[in-house]
Amino acid sequence: MAAQDAGELAAWLRLLSAPGIGRVQARETLTAFGSPQAVFGATPGERRSRLGEAATQALGQAPESEAALQKVLAWIDAAPGRDWLSLGDPRYPQLLMQTADPPLLLYLHGRAELLNTRCLAIVGSRNPTAQGADNARAFAEHLGRGGLTIVSGLALGIDGAAHTGALAGGNGTIAVVGTGLDIVYPRRHRELAHRIAESGLLVSEFPLGTAPLAPNFPQRNRIIAGLSVGTLVVEAALE
Repeated sequence: MAAQDAGELAAWLRLLSAPGIGRVQARETLTAFGSPQAVFGATPGERRSRLGEAATQALGQAPESEAALQKVLAWIDAAPGRDWLSLGDPRYPQLLMQTADPPLLLYLHGRAELLNTRCLAIVGSRNPTAQGADNARAFAEHLGRGGLTIVSGLALGIDGAAHTGALAGGNGTIAVVGTGLDIVYPRRHRELAHRIAESGLLVSEFPLGTAPLAPNFPQRNRIIAGLSVGTLVVEAALE
């Protein structure tokens, strides 16, 4: 990775770790300054005039990102196909950019070009019937052979069946996960995750080391939907 790219990544990591700065505030900060480097290159007075006192204090408490940066760089260097992608990068998926809450930073492992292919989400029950799992695999394989990239969440049940069928279809699959990409959850999908990294794409907005916490999964679902032109639901429970 070039030094300039590493510097940009360091600024992104620092912005996203600032206490009290959520995704909405981070986007407003970027709108005001144009880039994370510009945010931290500005004086407190400049930040205060554009963002107000609360955001200025929060950004002033943002931790130095060298340790986080080195962790990401080591992860990238450990295997081919690992990368990161920020909002505004030319490779950023166009459909996702048009959503109300696009992720500011994505971690990738696999074929990044799949992000800008025509995608369909297949999701559903974590405890499907055998027929439901067979249907998900068959749909994913058939639609994959027809040119669609199948997107799902690597969960047990329908998600896993959809990824498996898509891999058989040969057109690739995208798994958007609710952990850091250095963690496979659920553990029984470790081999499946490895296969997806080789011929599809693993995606996460969560920092490395992020555990599978319950709030992460609804948050990742907006990315699954945002990448896709439509969603096929198999055996979901009525609520």
